[in-house]
Amino acid sequence: MDTQMLIGAKFEKGTEAGEPVLNPKTGEAIVDLPEASEAQVGAAVAAAGKAFAGWSRTTPAQRSACLLKIADRIEAEAGDFARLEALNCGKPINAVLNDEIPAIVDCWRFFAGAVRTMPGQVSGEYLPGHTSMIRRDPIGVVASIAPWNYPLMMMAWKLAPAIAGGNTVVFKPSEQTPLTALKLARILAEVLPEGVVNVVLGRGDSVGSPLINHPGISMISITGDVATGKKVLQAAARSVKRTHLELGGKAPVVVFDDADLDAVVSGLRAFGYYNAGQDCTAACRIYAGPKIYDRLVADLTAAVSTIKYDRPDDTENEIGPLISKRQRDRVSSFVERASELKHIEITTGGRPGEGSGFFYQPTVVAGALQEDEIVQREVFGPVVSVTRFSDVDEAVAWANDSDYGLASSVWTRDISRAMATAARLQYGCTWINTHFMLCNEMPHGGLKQSGYGKDMSLYALEDYTAVRHVMIAHG
Repeated sequence: MDTQMLIGAKFEKGTEAGEPVLNPKTGEAIVDLPEASEAQVGAAVAAAGKAFAGWSRTTPAQRSACLLKIADRIEAEAGDFARLEALNCGKPINAVLNDEIPAIVDCWRFFAGAVRTMPGQVSGEYLPGHTSMIRRDPIGVVASIAPWNYPLMMMAWKLAPAIAGGNTVVFKPSEQTPLTALKLARILAEVLPEGVVNVVLGRGDSVGSPLINHPGISMISITGDVATGKKVLQAAARSVKRTHLELGGKAPVVVFDDADLDAVVSGLRAFGYYNAGQDCTAACRIYAGPKIYDRLVADLTAAVSTIKYDRPDDTENEIGPLISKRQRDRVSSFVERASELKHIEITTGGRPGEGSGFFYQPTVVAGALQEDEIVQREVFGPVVSVTRFSDVDEAVAWANDSDYGLASSVWTRDISRAMATAARLQYGCTWINTHFMLCNEMPHGGLKQSGYGKDMSLYALEDYTAVRHVMIAHG
């Protein structure tokens, strides 16, 4: 197991006291990892700054070749990465190996191709006697901070477009889930020139804060909660750093009376509870039409009650535990407060799992009202609420009545109604008759307090590069 940070060409341990990394399935410590000191953070930024001069002048083909090598190495070591991610996050091994690793490898390969075919405005004489052209150039050193719910995938989403665009990076994984980042750091050190990617460990206050406030940082990219995003904006404002923020969500799911009920239930069972609901796009806020509501609640309750978890044979598990006791207690408190309301019924689940792990029972909260906390706030656990709506205008108004704007879905057999409803939803993504499906060719990002900037797709490359105009005067 790799336990050292990558700073420049050197692997070294942090010099400050850290916290144990836990196995969420058991609550037991896996390893103790010390944090980076402020001096080590500064050294990582300096290494990235030094590397930028050379890396930013490489050709797209050269950078593409590096990304393809990284993808090949991850694919070749897929089993090792999957086992380490499953250990650190508690994810079912099949979910990591069959769902996440292929998407991660494809992310690296997508950006390897995308950087070689970036579109742009045609050069020409837009002013008599002058030729204008557009360049897309790297921004500089990027401070990249990843969350704990998809550690290796978020590392790919952040690093691939950043280094493809010619930037260099100081990357900080979550202190709770750093293990696959440290393993990947070994590969990055072998494939990339010294200093292009640096990996430091530690908590947000002690390591993240000095990193994002460092004068050598030109851009900050973070996936996290809204409170953390606001801290990033405050830090960025001091020197006008570019920012890229993905800050959570509370995805509405609008189910019309004519929807295919079996497809809806099957989709919600999968997309509402995948990764134990620890996903910003989770299908967690259901709005059901008046005729389908009762059947949806009954069928969804029956389906969710069959979700398999905490089984000795991990290949049988469909979801894992929550990441920590703190997160499990937070989820539990949401459900407890909801259950105290007379109009709400917990139709399945509603309690922590047994044993020492951080499991929580897959839960359906029926009868929720728009103003209820369980509807308005991000729970980030295996909990779905169901609310009855009367007409499309009410459904759209309620769906948009949220601080978040990341993801949403509409379920109906009427494609014209689906398209008209999707056009009114204030979300970065709206799925129709599905949910949660992502591909590297399409952008992922939000509106409102879900942040701004896109992961995946050519739009991510645009976010990690600067548009420049070069004009030649002809004598």
